[in-house]
Amino acid sequence: MAKKPEWVVRKEQARQASLWLFGLHAVRDALMNPARKKLRLILTKNAADRLGDALQQSDIEPEIADARKFPAPLDPGSVHQGAALEVKPLDWGSLRDLIPAEGPALVLLLDRVTDPHNVGAILRSAEVFGARAVIAPARHAAPETGALAKTASGALERQPYLRISNLSVAMHTLQEAGFHLIGLDGAAKAPLATAVAEAGPRVGLVLGAEGPGLREKTLQTCDTLARIPFARDFGSLNVSNAAAVALYEAGRREGS
Repeated sequence: MAKKPEWVVRKEQARQASLWLFGLHAVRDALMNPARKKLRLILTKNAADRLGDALQQSDIEPEIADARKFPAPLDPGSVHQGAALEVKPLDWGSLRDLIPAEGPALVLLLDRVTDPHNVGAILRSAEVFGARAVIAPARHAAPETGALAKTASGALERQPYLRISNLSVAMHTLQEAGFHLIGLDGAAKAPLATAVAEAGPRVGLVLGAEGPGLREKTLQTCDTLARIPFARDFGSLNVSNAAAVALYEAGRREGS
């Protein structure tokens, strides 16, 4: 039998990888998500009591553990609240599966945003403001982790977080589907409100990591560059805060 190429082996291993979710909110929402494949559930007696409703809806039997000897392989600094769940990553399908063929739609694209706490907070805002998807490159972006899920406070189970191989290709796909892509750049001349008002009903907001911002190719692929106006010259917002402001502004557009 021919040996599989190394890249095929790596891809299969990545597909088979599992992760540990922790904290009552993250575990509860994962238990209640029928699309989430659950492998192992570890709870303290107190956590099991608090998750009773979710346990009844789930198809997995918990292991009851002593809080002082909690056996889940978590980082020592993880605030697990007596609840940990081993799961497979979610499969959201393709980008075209997530965007409607026509009509108003809002998506968010992240360029090299690697901090899981920022991405978790962004997923919460995306869910609140009705984004169809949060899109990020498979490399140089925060993967699906327990820390991300805990910060997302359940949003990871409902808000599509699609990691793709090439952000530029995804941007072109959206443009072909009628999306107007607005890149947030502190040096841009147009205020965000103006850019959104001129964009039409299908909008993609593109945000980069704090510090380096958007890559040059990403900037060039955007249809418009815009800035969030500041009352004082003090720098820039945290990327998760900037995402919340941008999502709110885009959600206010006519026809959204």
